[in-house]
Amino acid sequence: MDNGRDYYQVSMDMRITRISENIQRLTANNGGVFTGPGTNTYLVGNDELTIIDPGPDLSDHIDDILEIGSGRITKILITHTHQDHSPGAKSLSKRLNIPIYGCITESSQLRDLPIKIDHMVEHQSFIFSSDHDEIVSIHTPGHASNHFCYLFNGYLFTGDHIMQGSTVVIAPPDGNMSDYLDSLKLIKEFHVETILPGHGDPIDEPYDEIDAIIEHRLKREMKVIHQLEDCHPIDIDSLVPKVYDDVNALLHPIAKFSLEAHLIRLIENNLATFDGQKYSLVE
Repeated sequence: MDNGRDYYQVSMDMRITRISENIQRLTANNGGVFTGPGTNTYLVGNDELTIIDPGPDLSDHIDDILEIGSGRITKILITHTHQDHSPGAKSLSKRLNIPIYGCITESSQLRDLPIKIDHMVEHQSFIFSSDHDEIVSIHTPGHASNHFCYLFNGYLFTGDHIMQGSTVVIAPPDGNMSDYLDSLKLIKEFHVETILPGHGDPIDEPYDEIDAIIEHRLKREMKVIHQLEDCHPIDIDSLVPKVYDDVNALLHPIAKFSLEAHLIRLIENNLATFDGQKYSLVE
């Protein structure tokens, strides 16, 4: 499959990149620690467009989507309901009178802003269009319980399941490290040629990337175990700088979320305990 490199055309004014003959990427102007260069919104199709992750409800971003869409947008898909990925759906749906596809879970409702989903997707739902081949939904909980990736002609739209140039934050209780690792392994069962992440640039070696992410997470988990061996019982705030001594201290408050997810996974696997204040390794 063409990996899209020959089709790249970038307009700095609108932050628009053509990925392939029928995929365009528009990056929202919401760059930051959590979002990298900004949230990627994808427009799939030609005569009829499907939006994947409309992003934040920023007026300039919504206006750019509408300008590019030029009356051709017929549906909206959201990977998950975090504030940098889904709020723009409400504005677009209202202005264009088009449906929103996605998933709501009990856990995600407690965390995220409410959003009306017109069509609830399930694992391996087929989303059809008269203009392009079907899009297949893949349930990938881990970063969020209601997270879905979407597969289209070998391109996998990964939202926050896989990001380019950065690891994904796993924040309990809606985030779950065991689910995240299982979801990464699940992706390898599908034919994927290029990953199109919710933040950053395309990834052309998808299975190598997935293996590297799994290896990184498991190495971090072993580091948690080694620190618990040396220091237990220990509270999570004291554990963060020991486990993430290779990460800028300014990012430790963010790393704490993923550390908690690792600790919960160790408890689930009967490798650690928690007394309400401190964690210990099971002897």
